[in-house]
Amino acid sequence: MQTGEKVFYSALMRDKDRRRIQEHVHDPYRLNTKLPEPTVCTGCGAVYHEGRWQWAESRPAMANKDTCPACHRIQDNMPAGFLNLSGEFFRRHHNEIMRLIYHTVAEQKAQHPLKRIMGIEGADNGGVAITFTDMHLPHSVGEAIRHAYKGDLEIIFPKGTDVIRANWIRDE
Repeated sequence: MQTGEKVFYSALMRDKDRRRIQEHVHDPYRLNTKLPEPTVCTGCGAVYHEGRWQWAESRPAMANKDTCPACHRIQDNMPAGFLNLSGEFFRRHHNEIMRLIYHTVAEQKAQHPLKRIMGIEGADNGGVAITFTDMHLPHSVGEAIRHAYKGDLEIIFPKGTDVIRANWIRDE
């Protein structure tokens, strides 16, 4: 790690969570049982096949219909993750950093339909607050930004919750 580049992990995290964020509490949006196959999401068109949601080139004929967990979260406005971006560097490089975010999410979403941005809002301090449908995506996006632009990344994953919060800042 270079000077001026920091990754903070909340004291609320256990040591093993610092290495890899694991879902250790029940996620109410995660399926408890397998759906009948094939099932098509009525919101986004993802197909539940071979035990997971995936993109398909065409919708299967006579498929069952249901709502995938990501569309369900979006309908309920219940993010699984938050990423806050701030600092003078962010304000000066806003468009460039946002392109990196969109690119990172698009790469993830191409393989994992449940990994999506829910919303982006401007913050009072000139920063941006982004919400996600997946609890691992804020960490991945935050790490991509830290890798490309340095700065400080704080990951907060309190025990007993199914939500992750990440904060990235660079003032210089």
